[in-house]
Amino acid sequence: MEQDPREKIFNGCFNEGTDGWFSDDRTPVSAVDGKLRADVPGGTTNPWEAIIGQNDILLQQGRPYTLSFSASASRPVRVRVRVQPGEPPFDPAPLTQDVDLGPEQSYTFTFTSGLDTDRGQVVFQIGGNSEAWVFDVDDVSLIGGDPLPPYVPDTGPRVRVNQVGYLPSGPKRATVVTDSPEPIPWQVNNSAGVAVAAGASTPRGPDASSGQQVHTVDFSAVTQPGTGYTLSADGETSYPFDISATIYDQLRSDALHFFYIQRSGIAIEDALAPGYARPPGHLGAPPNHGDTSVPCQPGTGDYELDVHGGWYDAGDQGKYVVNGGIATHQLLSQHERTQTVTGANPDPLGDGSLRIPEHGNGVPDILDEARWELEFLLRMQVPADQPLAGMAHHKIHDEKWTGLPLSPDQDGEVRLLHPPSTAATLNLAATAAKGARLYAPFDQDFAARCLTAARTAWTAAQAHPANLASPTDATGGGAYDDDQVTDEFYWAAAELFITTGEQPYLDALRASPYWTGEAFPPDGFSWQQVAAVGRIDLATVPNTLPDADRAAARASVQAAADQYLATARDQAYGMPLTQDEYEWGSNSVILNKLAVIATAFDLTGDQRYRDGVLEGLDYLFGRNALNQSYVTGYGAHHSHNQHSRLYGHQLNPALPAPPAGSIAGGPNTGLEDPKAKRLLLDYTVKPPKRPEPQFCYVDDIQSWSTNEVAINWNSALAWIISFAADQ
Repeated sequence: MEQDPREKIFNGCFNEGTDGWFSDDRTPVSAVDGKLRADVPGGTTNPWEAIIGQNDILLQQGRPYTLSFSASASRPVRVRVRVQPGEPPFDPAPLTQDVDLGPEQSYTFTFTSGLDTDRGQVVFQIGGNSEAWVFDVDDVSLIGGDPLPPYVPDTGPRVRVNQVGYLPSGPKRATVVTDSPEPIPWQVNNSAGVAVAAGASTPRGPDASSGQQVHTVDFSAVTQPGTGYTLSADGETSYPFDISATIYDQLRSDALHFFYIQRSGIAIEDALAPGYARPPGHLGAPPNHGDTSVPCQPGTGDYELDVHGGWYDAGDQGKYVVNGGIATHQLLSQHERTQTVTGANPDPLGDGSLRIPEHGNGVPDILDEARWELEFLLRMQVPADQPLAGMAHHKIHDEKWTGLPLSPDQDGEVRLLHPPSTAATLNLAATAAKGARLYAPFDQDFAARCLTAARTAWTAAQAHPANLASPTDATGGGAYDDDQVTDEFYWAAAELFITTGEQPYLDALRASPYWTGEAFPPDGFSWQQVAAVGRIDLATVPNTLPDADRAAARASVQAAADQYLATARDQAYGMPLTQDEYEWGSNSVILNKLAVIATAFDLTGDQRYRDGVLEGLDYLFGRNALNQSYVTGYGAHHSHNQHSRLYGHQLNPALPAPPAGSIAGGPNTGLEDPKAKRLLLDYTVKPPKRPEPQFCYVDDIQSWSTNEVAINWNSALAWIISFAADQ
């Protein structure tokens, strides 16, 4: 049956599981036989002490509505149904109705809304009973008011440019959305409105990732630095952009500053991060349980560890070794690149360059920032007197999911250490081995500690090569599961060999399927596929590999870069991403591919690799189907509502928005979150139709599958922006 266009409830028949529905922490819910089932706890006094419901309900004042549902209870109980405002004090409520439940029965109530809001709420208050019981509900519907308007993103002018700008000597290309089958004239104007270049576009036909008919404009001949340039074509004028050799300098700093604001276990100072000051999180001050004495998840161990510090991983306040590992690696590599590549500038990463408390201590600031996480990774190692000694716990996070927004110092949930995993252990081995060689000039004791931990982790992983994180361990934090760890063994062996030159690690490398196998996946490297980062370091960092093997490693980097450049050439928007690669964190997929291309430039000096990196960045800063810059604070139309408990300004104006330099995850055809599904899926057809890949994005704090922040995404951004700024 076709859905009434005035329907206000999303997923009322629970065909999408429990998507779109919330419950309180004590009332677990699940989808069972096409119904929502709630296991209601006993021992409550008031109806609102156990609750399930749905937010973001559009209510129009003075309009009639009909609420209907079917429900049953495992024993006779009375519940309360309310349609109400979605924020405290939750009154006045247009509908409050007590309902006696028993065997399944259908219910219908009509009311006239006294509210005019798009933040309404439908709730079932099911507390107030001394004994536990089971609540089933189905076919929830709220019909009334005007039909929900279709979600139409603001895509601005049809001329899409890099809204941040272009380097004077770099490529300058734009995309024009137009149905014209023939070339169209274009013109570049300076800030005074004077034409400085003109030409004709190149038709590209249909673009598979956007569903648009597009043309490409190449205005690379414009090299005069200036601000406020615009490009006009087909009756449209682009957002303004600059041409400057310094367009990425501030972003290099901002992308790294993100990590200071994400720190756990330290007060964030307003003097260093104006508007982001907060007390230290998870050090044990109430209501925190703290990270200084964290117990193991039941069945994992009977000890506690001090695992304070590190970075909050993403939108939640968990800390994950596998994601922390690659993020730490990329910051360390940003520094190491300045030691190995001619033209890589160490000064913007040096002591006193970043806004962190440690500046002025004689250590490059980027190493200070990376050490904040590396120290945490070391603390996650299982002590010598315990089973699985030397392994690393996979993660530590809250026992239950917390709501939005939430400052870390106000998190009252119990924190737990999750079982050690081989993947986490090898991440520790790799990053600690890398740290051992990079911190040695500044702190030999810490470098020695890193190397000892790396060796211990390597030995433990060899003894336990198949301890895999469970894909179902995802309550209160992400699972970060990985069922293939041969790439982690290769990466750890590479870093240990580079640092020590010892034969056993070279033997392990040669025994790996990646020694001669493909280390660069078509969709780029990631926290789950890390062989490429080991290969890149073998190719770029001085080591004692035989010349032929080192040449082979370098050739494989160049071959991968050629593959990614070929992908970019096939895309009308110029980025190395196919229409099948718009996944969770698609922007980081682009960034990590660009890092491979950039490394090929560092190795060869071939200008086409440099140009490929710079053009790939255009997509992230607005040359895309949505005309959206995905980096906060950069571009005329940029993301600023990313999903995070720390940056809750969209929900509470008293809280800060994401800081400048935060990159959003980006378009994701999976659309795993209810907000994106509700806005973007077309439910008038079966199965519901998704938009084209580039349109699978919503700049909303509730869209965690398209718009989250994450340390491994910002570490990729920081690395590639440092490369671009050096150009």
